Amino acid sequence: MDATLLDRFSKARVLVVGDVMLDRYWFGDVSRISPEAPVPVVLVGKTEERPGGAANVARGVAALGARCQLLSVTGDDEAGRRLEQLLAEEGVQTVLHRDPTIDTTVKLRVVGRQQQLLRIDFETLPSHEVLLSKLSDFPGLLEQADLVILSDYGKGGLRHIESMIEQCRRAGKPVLVDPKGEDYRRYRGATLLTPNKSEFRQVAGSWKSDMELASKAEKLRAELQLDALLVTRSEEGMTLYQPGRVTHEPTRAQEVYDVSGAGDTVIATLGVALAAGAGLPDAVRLANRAAGIVVGKLGTAVVHRNELQQTL
Repeated sequence: MDATLLDRFSKARVLVVGDVMLDRYWFGDVSRISPEAPVPVVLVGKTEERPGGAANVARGVAALGARCQLLSVTGDDEAGRRLEQLLAEEGVQTVLHRDPTIDTTVKLRVVGRQQQLLRIDFETLPSHEVLLSKLSDFPGLLEQADLVILSDYGKGGLRHIESMIEQCRRAGKPVLVDPKGEDYRRYRGATLLTPNKSEFRQVAGSWKSDMELASKAEKLRAELQLDALLVTRSEEGMTLYQPGRVTHEPTRAQEVYDVSGAGDTVIATLGVALAAGAGLPDAVRLANRAAGIVVGKLGTAVVHRNELQQTL
């Protein structure tokens, strides 16, 4: 791996498009069971707010030192304004279309004794008109980017993803997709797809050996006309499938504290590394190291460039 690669991260320009959300955490002590129902009583002592979904991907790109722009839709509400403020504090340039007919997606997690006890979701799908107006901003932002990340959380913000992929291809810009759902046909033509093991199983079915997994991965890659497919496999590491080549990166031994947001870190690191000029196998190697760092943190966290440097 080129030793100067991380130094070039600051020159990388990445555009992130997708479903954003605000992650809220209530931390507290649990010392008794409620007399009203058999549930724990949490005495909240601290609260935190963090960008989630595609906003966490953008935050991860900026944490690695790259220039990041984020295009998405929020509600015209307090949560949307707070999300924009948090992203600005972390160096992310945002183009957020406000839809007064929806609430910004919020995930509220209640944590007691370092264990998540409950998650409450608030969400509505954005309107078709707002999504079309978002699409009109895409060509101009694409011109300013070296690479595009499409982060699909299934909340409706990427309803026009086929058009975005087509525009990226015409412009000669790599486009990485973190997929969602059972129908991957709309991701046809992307440079790279990054499903996790369970997401890939939903689409391709189960397998009994690495050889069978490789066969299914190559079949899907060819059907969707992808340059490559990366399957993240939890404790088994991650495997990159390219035409005529399979590259496996084993998990680096560490204590796993929280896996939420690990996929965001993987695609953010891949995007920055590729935009900085890395080859795909080296980008995957870096993403694997970044994933090993982030699972040791609580909640939707990011990896900073100096943390990645230390692992090298």
